[in-house]
Amino acid sequence: MIIYCIFTISIYAKTQYFFSYCFHKYVKLYTFGNLLMNYYVKEYSFKNEGKTNMVNKFLYRTGVIAVLSLILTTEAFGQDPEFTQFYANPLYLNPAFAGTAHCPRVSLNYRNQWPGIAGSFITTSASYDQHVDAFSGGLGLLVWNDRAGEGTLITTNVSGMYSYQLPVTRTFSVKAGIQATWAQKSVDWSKLTFGDMIDARRGFIYNTNEIQRDQPASYVDFSAGILGFSEKYFFGFAAHHLTEPNESVIEGTSPLPKKYTFHAGAIIALDGKGDEASLSPNILVQLQQDFMQINFGMYYTKGPIVGGLWYRNADSFIALIGFQAGILKFGYSYDITVSKLTNKTAGSHEISTSLLFDCKPRRRRFRTISCPSF
Repeated sequence: MIIYCIFTISIYAKTQYFFSYCFHKYVKLYTFGNLLMNYYVKEYSFKNEGKTNMVNKFLYRTGVIAVLSLILTTEAFGQDPEFTQFYANPLYLNPAFAGTAHCPRVSLNYRNQWPGIAGSFITTSASYDQHVDAFSGGLGLLVWNDRAGEGTLITTNVSGMYSYQLPVTRTFSVKAGIQATWAQKSVDWSKLTFGDMIDARRGFIYNTNEIQRDQPASYVDFSAGILGFSEKYFFGFAAHHLTEPNESVIEGTSPLPKKYTFHAGAIIALDGKGDEASLSPNILVQLQQDFMQINFGMYYTKGPIVGGLWYRNADSFIALIGFQAGILKFGYSYDITVSKLTNKTAGSHEISTSLLFDCKPRRRRFRTISCPSF
Protein backbone atom coordinates (compact mmCIF):
# COMPACT_ATOMS: atom_id res chain seq x y z
CA MET A 1 0.00 0.00 0.00
CA ILE A 2 1.37 3.39 -1.03
CA ILE A 3 1.17 6.00 1.66
CA TYR A 4 2.04 9.62 0.96
CA CYS A 5 3.96 10.94 3.93
CA ILE A 6 4.03 14.70 3.89
CA PHE A 7 7.29 16.06 5.22
CA THR A 8 8.02 19.73 5.66
CA ILE A 9 10.99 21.48 7.14
CA SER A 10 9.58 24.04 9.50
CA ILE A 11 11.91 25.73 11.95
CA TYR A 12 11.34 27.77 15.04
CA ALA A 13 13.56 30.66 13.91
CA LYS A 14 15.59 27.72 12.56
CA THR A 15 16.50 26.53 16.00
CA GLN A 16 13.64 24.33 17.05
CA TYR A 17 12.03 21.30 15.42
CA PHE A 18 11.32 19.55 12.15
CA PHE A 19 7.71 18.68 11.46
CA SER A 20 6.31 15.69 9.58
CA TYR A 21 2.73 15.15 8.48
CA CYS A 22 1.42 11.63 7.83
CA PHE A 23 -2.30 11.21 7.27
CA HIS A 24 -2.44 14.86 8.33
CA LYS A 25 -1.13 13.95 11.78
CA TYR A 26 1.39 16.32 13.35
CA VAL A 27 4.52 14.64 14.67
CA LYS A 28 7.57 16.38 16.18
CA LEU A 29 10.88 14.87 15.11
CA TYR A 30 14.15 15.71 16.78
CA THR A 31 16.63 14.00 14.49
CA PHE A 32 16.93 13.23 10.80
CA GLY A 33 17.95 9.66 11.54
CA ASN A 34 16.64 7.05 13.94
CA LEU A 35 13.46 8.74 15.20
CA LEU A 36 12.24 9.56 11.71
CA MET A 37 13.13 6.09 10.53
CA ASN A 38 11.22 4.51 13.43
CA TYR A 39 8.18 6.62 12.65
CA TYR A 40 8.54 5.87 8.96
CA VAL A 41 8.69 2.12 9.60
CA LYS A 42 5.71 2.29 11.96
CA GLU A 43 3.49 4.13 9.50
CA TYR A 44 4.38 1.83 6.64
CA SER A 45 3.86 -1.32 8.76
CA PHE A 46 7.23 -2.80 7.86
CA LYS A 47 6.95 -5.45 10.54
CA ASN A 48 9.48 -7.78 9.02
CA GLU A 49 12.90 -7.16 10.57
CA GLY A 50 14.74 -7.91 7.35
CA LYS A 51 12.68 -5.41 5.40
CA THR A 52 13.24 -2.77 8.02
CA ASN A 53 16.99 -3.22 7.95
CA MET A 54 17.00 -3.13 4.16
CA VAL A 55 15.12 0.15 3.99
CA ASN A 56 17.17 1.62 6.84
CA LYS A 57 20.45 0.83 5.08
CA PHE A 58 19.09 2.12 1.80
CA LEU A 59 18.18 5.47 3.31
CA TYR A 60 21.52 6.01 5.00
CA ARG A 61 23.57 4.70 2.06
CA THR A 62 21.96 7.02 -0.45
CA GLY A 63 22.14 9.98 1.90
CA VAL A 64 18.44 10.63 1.90
CA ILE A 65 18.09 13.58 4.27
CA ALA A 66 14.90 12.41 5.81
CA VAL A 67 12.82 14.04 3.10
CA LEU A 68 10.13 11.52 2.29
CA SER A 69 7.94 14.02 0.53
CA LEU A 70 8.10 17.62 -0.58
CA ILE A 71 5.55 19.89 1.02
CA LEU A 72 2.40 18.55 -0.62
CA THR A 73 -0.01 20.52 1.51
CA THR A 74 -1.72 23.55 0.01
CA GLU A 75 -0.40 25.70 2.84
CA ALA A 76 2.96 25.26 4.55
CA PHE A 77 4.70 27.87 6.65
CA GLY A 78 8.46 28.40 6.90
CA GLN A 79 10.58 30.54 9.15
CA ASP A 80 13.56 32.74 8.47
CA PRO A 81 17.16 31.70 9.04
CA GLU A 82 18.76 33.29 12.06
CA PHE A 83 22.16 34.54 13.15
CA THR A 84 23.37 34.27 16.72
CA GLN A 85 25.62 37.31 16.28
CA PHE A 86 22.71 39.48 15.22
CA TYR A 87 24.48 42.82 15.84
CA ALA A 88 27.32 41.61 13.60
CA ASN A 89 24.71 41.36 10.83
CA PRO A 90 22.77 44.57 11.54
CA LEU A 91 20.99 44.93 8.18
CA TYR A 92 19.56 41.43 8.53
CA LEU A 93 18.30 42.29 12.01
CA ASN A 94 16.68 45.64 11.24
CA PRO A 95 16.72 47.80 8.07
CA ALA A 96 16.93 50.92 10.27
CA PHE A 97 20.59 50.01 10.92
CA ALA A 98 21.50 51.06 7.37
CA GLY A 99 24.07 53.85 7.66
CA THR A 100 24.24 53.86 11.47
CA ALA A 101 28.06 53.66 11.38
CA HIS A 102 28.12 56.69 9.04
CA CYS A 103 31.26 55.47 7.24
CA PRO A 104 31.24 52.59 4.71
CA ARG A 105 30.78 49.23 6.44
CA VAL A 106 31.12 45.72 5.00
CA SER A 107 29.84 42.71 6.96
CA LEU A 108 30.35 39.02 6.15
CA ASN A 109 28.64 36.25 8.11
CA TYR A 110 28.72 32.46 8.02
CA ARG A 111 26.60 30.05 10.09
CA ASN A 112 26.72 26.25 10.13
CA GLN A 113 23.79 25.00 12.17
CA TRP A 114 23.67 21.43 13.51
CA PRO A 115 26.66 19.98 11.61
CA GLY A 116 26.24 16.72 13.53
CA ILE A 117 22.99 16.01 11.68
CA ALA A 118 23.03 14.95 8.04
CA GLY A 119 21.58 17.77 6.01
CA SER A 120 22.54 20.70 8.25
CA PHE A 121 21.67 24.34 7.56
CA ILE A 122 24.38 26.61 6.15
CA THR A 123 23.61 30.32 5.90
CA THR A 124 25.90 33.02 4.53
CA SER A 125 25.35 36.74 4.12
CA ALA A 126 27.19 39.82 2.89
CA SER A 127 26.16 43.44 3.34
CA TYR A 128 27.33 46.97 2.65
CA ASP A 129 25.97 50.20 4.10
CA GLN A 130 26.91 53.82 4.72
CA HIS A 131 25.39 57.23 5.36
CA VAL A 132 25.00 59.40 2.25
CA ASP A 133 24.50 63.11 2.81
CA ALA A 134 23.01 63.54 -0.66
CA PHE A 135 20.12 61.25 0.32
CA SER A 136 19.89 62.60 3.88
CA GLY A 137 20.05 59.03 5.16
CA GLY A 138 21.68 55.64 5.06
CA LEU A 139 21.77 53.21 2.14
CA GLY A 140 22.31 49.47 2.49
CA LEU A 141 22.61 46.35 0.37
CA LEU A 142 22.18 42.84 1.82
CA VAL A 143 22.59 39.47 0.09
CA TRP A 144 22.08 36.19 1.91
CA ASN A 145 21.85 32.53 0.95
CA ASP A 146 20.50 29.60 2.94
CA ARG A 147 21.12 25.95 2.03
CA ALA A 148 18.95 23.47 3.92
CA GLY A 149 19.47 19.71 3.76
CA GLU A 150 22.80 19.76 1.92
CA GLY A 151 21.42 22.07 -0.75
CA THR A 152 18.05 20.38 -1.16
CA LEU A 153 16.21 23.61 -0.41
CA ILE A 154 18.04 26.82 -1.39
CA THR A 155 16.87 30.34 -0.60
CA THR A 156 18.54 33.51 -1.90
CA ASN A 157 17.59 37.08 -0.95
CA VAL A 158 18.83 40.41 -2.30
CA SER A 159 17.68 43.51 -0.38
CA GLY A 160 18.07 47.25 -0.74
CA MET A 161 17.48 49.58 2.23
CA TYR A 162 17.10 53.23 3.08
CA SER A 163 17.00 54.78 6.53
CA TYR A 164 16.43 58.31 7.79
CA GLN A 165 17.68 59.69 11.10
CA LEU A 166 15.81 62.26 13.16
CA PRO A 167 17.48 63.90 16.18
CA VAL A 168 14.75 64.18 18.82
CA THR A 169 16.78 65.82 21.59
CA ARG A 170 20.44 66.63 22.13
CA THR A 171 21.02 63.09 23.46
CA PHE A 172 18.36 60.94 21.79
CA SER A 173 17.77 60.09 18.12
CA VAL A 174 15.32 57.99 16.13
CA LYS A 175 16.15 56.22 12.88
CA ALA A 176 13.55 54.62 10.60
CA GLY A 177 14.27 52.28 7.70
CA ILE A 178 12.51 50.55 4.83
CA GLN A 179 13.58 47.48 2.86
CA ALA A 180 12.68 46.00 -0.52
CA THR A 181 13.71 42.42 -1.28
CA TRP A 182 13.84 40.12 -4.27
CA ALA A 183 13.88 36.48 -3.19
CA GLN A 184 14.13 33.10 -4.84
CA LYS A 185 13.52 29.63 -3.38
CA SER A 186 14.38 26.46 -5.27
CA VAL A 187 14.42 22.70 -4.68
CA ASP A 188 16.85 20.07 -5.96
CA TRP A 189 14.35 17.39 -6.89
CA SER A 190 17.10 14.83 -7.48
CA LYS A 191 17.69 14.71 -3.71
CA LEU A 192 14.07 14.00 -2.82
CA THR A 193 12.26 10.71 -2.28
CA PHE A 194 8.49 10.16 -2.20
CA GLY A 195 6.10 7.59 -0.82
CA ASP A 196 5.03 6.30 -4.23
CA MET A 197 8.65 5.35 -5.03
CA ILE A 198 8.66 2.61 -2.37
CA ASP A 199 8.40 -1.10 -2.97
CA ALA A 200 7.62 -3.05 0.21
CA ARG A 201 10.43 -5.52 -0.50
CA ARG A 202 13.02 -3.70 -2.59
CA GLY A 203 12.83 -0.12 -1.26
CA PHE A 204 12.90 2.99 -3.48
CA ILE A 205 12.75 1.61 -7.02
CA TYR A 206 9.82 3.39 -8.73
CA ASN A 207 9.57 6.78 -10.38
CA THR A 208 7.43 9.29 -8.56
CA ASN A 209 4.20 10.68 -10.02
CA GLU A 210 4.75 14.01 -8.31
CA ILE A 211 4.81 16.93 -10.75
CA GLN A 212 7.87 19.11 -10.50
CA ARG A 213 7.62 22.87 -10.69
CA ASP A 214 9.50 24.09 -13.77
CA GLN A 215 10.78 27.33 -12.24
CA PRO A 216 12.02 28.32 -8.77
CA ALA A 217 9.64 30.38 -6.67
CA SER A 218 10.49 34.09 -6.96
CA TYR A 219 8.81 36.95 -5.15
CA VAL A 220 9.17 40.53 -3.94
CA ASP A 221 9.07 41.29 -0.23
CA PHE A 222 8.96 44.42 1.94
CA SER A 223 10.06 45.18 5.50
CA ALA A 224 10.46 48.16 7.82
CA GLY A 225 12.11 48.99 11.11
CA ILE A 226 12.81 51.72 13.65
CA LEU A 227 15.60 52.45 16.14
CA GLY A 228 15.77 54.70 19.17
CA PHE A 229 19.13 55.33 20.80
CA SER A 230 21.29 57.53 22.98
CA GLU A 231 24.88 57.10 24.16
CA LYS A 232 23.82 54.72 26.95
CA TYR A 233 20.84 52.71 25.69
CA PHE A 234 19.15 51.60 22.48
CA PHE A 235 16.06 49.75 21.33
CA GLY A 236 14.55 48.75 18.02
CA PHE A 237 11.60 47.12 16.32
CA ALA A 238 11.42 45.53 12.87
CA ALA A 239 8.60 43.96 10.87
CA HIS A 240 9.64 41.67 8.01
CA HIS A 241 7.51 40.15 5.22
CA LEU A 242 4.79 42.78 5.47
CA THR A 243 2.95 41.42 2.41
CA GLU A 244 3.42 37.74 3.36
CA PRO A 245 4.54 36.69 -0.15
CA ASN A 246 3.86 33.25 -1.55
CA GLU A 247 7.08 31.20 -1.44
CA SER A 248 5.62 27.85 -2.50
CA VAL A 249 7.99 25.70 -4.54
CA ILE A 250 5.09 23.59 -5.86
CA GLU A 251 1.51 24.28 -6.84
CA GLY A 252 -0.63 26.04 -4.26
CA THR A 253 0.30 28.69 -1.73
CA SER A 254 2.81 28.89 1.07
CA PRO A 255 2.72 32.43 2.52
CA LEU A 256 5.83 33.56 4.38
CA PRO A 257 4.50 34.77 7.76
CA LYS A 258 5.32 38.21 9.09
CA LYS A 259 8.26 38.29 11.47
CA TYR A 260 8.36 40.79 14.33
CA THR A 261 11.63 41.56 16.10
CA PHE A 262 12.19 43.61 19.23
CA HIS A 263 15.70 44.21 20.52
CA ALA A 264 17.06 46.44 23.27
CA GLY A 265 20.16 46.94 25.37
CA ALA A 266 22.36 49.34 27.28
CA ILE A 267 26.03 50.25 27.62
CA ILE A 268 27.39 50.34 31.18
CA ALA A 269 30.86 51.86 31.41
CA LEU A 270 33.33 50.26 33.83
CA ASP A 271 36.63 51.37 35.30
CA GLY A 272 39.01 49.96 32.73
CA LYS A 273 42.21 51.33 34.33
CA GLY A 274 43.52 52.64 31.04
CA ASP A 275 41.53 50.33 28.75
CA GLU A 276 37.94 51.13 27.94
CA ALA A 277 35.73 48.49 29.53
CA SER A 278 31.96 48.08 29.50
CA LEU A 279 29.08 45.70 30.05
CA SER A 280 26.15 45.54 27.69
CA PRO A 281 23.02 43.59 28.76
CA ASN A 282 20.75 42.83 25.81
CA ILE A 283 17.52 41.11 24.91
CA LEU A 284 16.02 40.05 21.59
CA VAL A 285 12.48 38.76 21.05
CA GLN A 286 11.26 37.41 17.72
CA LEU A 287 7.74 36.32 16.78
CA GLN A 288 6.84 34.55 13.54
CA GLN A 289 3.57 32.71 13.04
CA ASP A 290 3.17 30.54 16.17
CA PHE A 291 6.84 30.61 17.09
CA MET A 292 8.52 32.84 19.64
CA GLN A 293 12.22 33.16 20.39
CA ILE A 294 13.78 35.03 23.31
CA ASN A 295 17.52 35.69 23.50
CA PHE A 296 19.02 37.42 26.50
CA GLY A 297 22.59 37.82 27.61
CA MET A 298 25.55 40.05 28.26
CA TYR A 299 28.55 41.39 26.36
CA TYR A 300 31.77 42.35 28.11
CA THR A 301 34.24 44.60 26.30
CA LYS A 302 37.76 45.43 27.42
CA GLY A 303 40.08 47.10 24.95
CA PRO A 304 39.99 45.17 21.66
CA ILE A 305 38.47 41.99 23.17
CA VAL A 306 34.74 41.25 23.39
CA GLY A 307 33.17 38.28 25.16
CA GLY A 308 29.54 37.30 25.45
CA LEU A 309 27.24 34.76 27.08
CA TRP A 310 23.67 34.26 25.91
CA TYR A 311 20.70 31.98 26.41
CA ARG A 312 18.10 31.19 23.76
CA ASN A 313 14.90 29.94 25.35
CA ALA A 314 14.50 26.15 25.41
CA ASP A 315 17.22 25.76 22.79
CA SER A 316 20.82 26.67 23.60
CA PHE A 317 23.48 28.51 25.53
CA ILE A 318 25.74 30.72 23.42
CA ALA A 319 29.39 31.61 23.98
CA LEU A 320 31.01 34.39 21.93
CA ILE A 321 34.50 35.80 21.55
CA GLY A 322 35.34 38.79 19.38
CA PHE A 323 38.27 40.97 18.44
CA GLN A 324 38.22 44.50 17.08
CA ALA A 325 41.27 46.50 16.01
CA GLY A 326 41.43 49.34 13.55
CA ILE A 327 38.92 48.83 10.77
CA LEU A 328 38.61 45.06 11.38
CA LYS A 329 36.16 43.20 13.62
CA PHE A 330 36.11 39.41 13.88
CA GLY A 331 33.82 37.22 15.97
CA TYR A 332 33.19 33.53 16.62
CA SER A 333 30.25 32.05 18.51
CA TYR A 334 29.18 28.53 19.41
CA ASP A 335 25.64 27.47 20.28
CA ILE A 336 25.56 24.71 22.90
CA THR A 337 22.28 22.90 22.29
CA VAL A 338 20.26 22.12 25.42
CA SER A 339 17.03 20.92 23.81
CA LYS A 340 16.25 17.25 23.06
CA LEU A 341 18.59 17.56 20.08
CA THR A 342 21.55 17.85 22.47
CA ASN A 343 23.39 14.65 21.61
CA LYS A 344 22.80 14.86 17.87
CA THR A 345 23.48 18.37 16.59
CA ALA A 346 27.13 19.12 17.48
CA GLY A 347 25.92 22.65 18.20
CA SER A 348 26.10 25.55 15.78
CA HIS A 349 29.13 27.52 14.61
CA GLU A 350 29.05 31.12 13.46
CA ILE A 351 31.77 33.44 12.16
CA SER A 352 31.45 37.16 11.50
CA THR A 353 33.83 39.66 9.92
CA SER A 354 33.27 43.37 9.55
CA LEU A 355 35.28 46.18 7.99
CA LEU A 356 34.50 49.77 8.96
CA PHE A 357 36.35 52.15 6.64
CA ASP A 358 37.41 55.71 7.36
CA CYS A 359 35.51 58.55 5.77
CA LYS A 360 35.02 62.29 5.97
CA PRO A 361 34.12 63.66 9.42
CA ARG A 362 30.40 63.27 9.98
CA ARG A 363 28.12 66.23 10.20
CA ARG A 364 27.59 67.49 13.72
CA ARG A 365 23.92 66.55 13.86
CA PHE A 366 24.63 62.91 12.89
CA ARG A 367 24.91 60.56 15.85
CA THR A 368 26.21 56.98 15.57
CA ILE A 369 24.54 54.27 17.61
CA SER A 370 26.46 52.78 20.53
CA CYS A 371 25.58 49.10 20.57
CA PRO A 372 27.52 45.81 20.45
CA SER A 373 29.17 44.75 17.20
CA PHE A 374 28.53 40.99 17.57
